[in-house]
Amino acid sequence: MCEKTTNACRICLQEIVGTEQYYFLNNLQLQSKLLEVLPKIDLNIIPSARICNQCIITIDQIHEFKQLCRQTETTVRKSRQIPLTDVLTYVKKESIKNELVDDIKVELSDLQIINNDYLEINTDVCVEEFSKVDPYYCYKCEFKTNKKIILIHHMQKHSNDNPYNCDEYSYKAFKKTLLTNHQGKHIGKKSFKCNLCDYCTTTKSDLKTHMGKHSGEKPFKCNMCNYCGAQLAHLKRHMLKHTGEKPFKCNMCDYCSIQLIHLKRHMVKHTGYKPFKCNLCDYSSITNCDLKVHMYKHTGGKPFKCNLCDYCSATKTDLKTHMRRHTFDKPFKCSICDYCSVTKMQLKTHMNKHSGEKPFICNLCNHCSTTKSDLKKHIRKHSGEKPFKCNICDYCTTLKSILIIHIRQHTGEKPFKCNVCDYCSITKWYLKIHMRNHTGEKPFKCNICDHCCITKSDLKRHILKHTGENPV
Repeated sequence: MCEKTTNACRICLQEIVGTEQYYFLNNLQLQSKLLEVLPKIDLNIIPSARICNQCIITIDQIHEFKQLCRQTETTVRKSRQIPLTDVLTYVKKESIKNELVDDIKVELSDLQIINNDYLEINTDVCVEEFSKVDPYYCYKCEFKTNKKIILIHHMQKHSNDNPYNCDEYSYKAFKKTLLTNHQGKHIGKKSFKCNLCDYCTTTKSDLKTHMGKHSGEKPFKCNMCNYCGAQLAHLKRHMLKHTGEKPFKCNMCDYCSIQLIHLKRHMVKHTGYKPFKCNLCDYSSITNCDLKVHMYKHTGGKPFKCNLCDYCSATKTDLKTHMRRHTFDKPFKCSICDYCSVTKMQLKTHMNKHSGEKPFICNLCNHCSTTKSDLKKHIRKHSGEKPFKCNICDYCTTLKSILIIHIRQHTGEKPFKCNVCDYCSITKWYLKIHMRNHTGEKPFKCNICDHCCITKSDLKRHILKHTGENPV
């Protein structure tokens, strides 16, 4: 913590006494705001200048008011179809850019430097809390970041000085290297390669992020739960789950989301725009990543492999879900009963049992299902389709699970074993019925007498004794 000193505020010239809260003018965020309010202010006339808390509040209020005015003016002009003009006060952009590029050189006695990116103000804010904020902030919009170089790149979006243009898209860059990296995404060129695995990427920063997976390092920790992230961006996204904030909002309906990619997927419902198209079928997607996963269906590629069994998948998410079967991790819990599941979708399907909701309706009969996959299976009864075929005999069926059971009749495999006796079976259901012989459970009860049965079929046969019917 910095030593408390006595000094005068650079703005109001009132004395800052004792432990009164103050801020250093070296902070780039303050400099940007001050230049926005008073472009001709000399920021260097007083070395190590400080600003009192009351002046900070006033500056923030002015900034917020000007931001509001800009936003409303933009909305009004767009609605009237008037060309937008630059409504910002003249600011020496080049001097700001140079200030960002220069290393921040201050005395450690006056200012704590954290990882060359974070500036700790002279207050009672602890280092750990301050390192979670974004000290670099754009004076033309609401963009903010924790790295100077990212802000420099962002500022170029407001500038017309972007001479390097992409021939395929509207992308523009102020550095040739940025354009080269961008074009690498089109041609699939991945110059940066991991020396520990087969991973390669178009940018050095992506490779650096990837290397954290090998080291297992997750330096960004949540102060509200046990979550740890490899990147600050991951922690920020995680924190939104605690705050409930959903910053990405649809401008056509009430939808909002935590991640930009979720909003992009949602916008397809309004626009139908899917720029990434498969050259082998009619599939199209909103992201190149989705298209890449789709292409595995044509190539049969499954690059993500389980290190505990033979399972492999086309996506990392599917592998992560599969691994829970080995760890018995079921993070999604029902709020009404003891049910818990491996996936969020399984929990959602389970909740329909409590609500009685069956949103998927057959357009050929009155059948309703709790899941889309169940409806798809039902439709096969109408169409007669049996896509799952045995490669040993002519048997075919509507369900993959039934085919697996059928194959076991050929192979003699009986993977489900009783832990009390030597019994084993080809299905989990048969084993469950068998276990009732050991437990004495008889869940099926006759409504005419006290007789109880282990299976429903046994109960049906028993009922015939009361009705006098002959079993078929």
